[in-house]
Amino acid sequence: MSKVAIVTGGSKGIGLAVVKRFLNNGYQVHNLDLEPADLGTWHHCDVSDVSAVKTVIAKIASNGKCIDVLVSNAGRHLSATIEDTDEATFDSLFALNVKGAYAAIQSVLPSMKAQQNGAIILIASDQAIIAKNNSFAYNLTKHALASMAKTTALDYAQFNIRTNAVCPGTIETPLFHNAIDAYCARSGADKATIVAEEGALQPLGRLGQADEVAALVTFLASDDASFITGSLQTIDGGYTAQ
Repeated sequence: MSKVAIVTGGSKGIGLAVVKRFLNNGYQVHNLDLEPADLGTWHHCDVSDVSAVKTVIAKIASNGKCIDVLVSNAGRHLSATIEDTDEATFDSLFALNVKGAYAAIQSVLPSMKAQQNGAIILIASDQAIIAKNNSFAYNLTKHALASMAKTTALDYAQFNIRTNAVCPGTIETPLFHNAIDAYCARSGADKATIVAEEGALQPLGRLGQADEVAALVTFLASDDASFITGSLQTIDGGYTAQ
């Protein structure tokens, strides 16, 4: 029987690359996203709505189906200082980036506990480890995911459920391009120049690619990573080593 993986935010970017990797490895993949996707089984779901997440995952787990892997990837970026972050924006960012992960983890744990096995991977950021300018609330959400990975790893190790956070640096995804487009619109900067400068900031001299992150995610979900839990796995071209 094929293993079952749930990916939140699997319709584009890193999430889509993860879905492709799991499908290529023979998994049944369920994608929870507002945007439709042709790969895997798509479930229309607002991940910031806890009850919606629980309803969809309960449906996936019905009839005794085991859930082997959860990849909590859904999230969005925000460039703003604390003064420029109003309460509504703050709440909506946490609802998606943090509460969505909370809901998904809560929902898969009964299945994983019953089978005494499971892998949970949270897509955090290099900003779970370091700070960056103009990134007050986004940085907070990624630190929260790092904490969630560590505490869940400790609480559920007794059930052989492993939880890790993947911390990508600057990865060339639609999220990256949207952020660059917004910056260029505000500043009047040339996009090609900014993209080149972003690549040059990385010790390896280039931007990361979504499939490189997906390769790390599928490794952490595999039996080859059976002794890895509670870790923050950086994949950032060496940026946080500086």
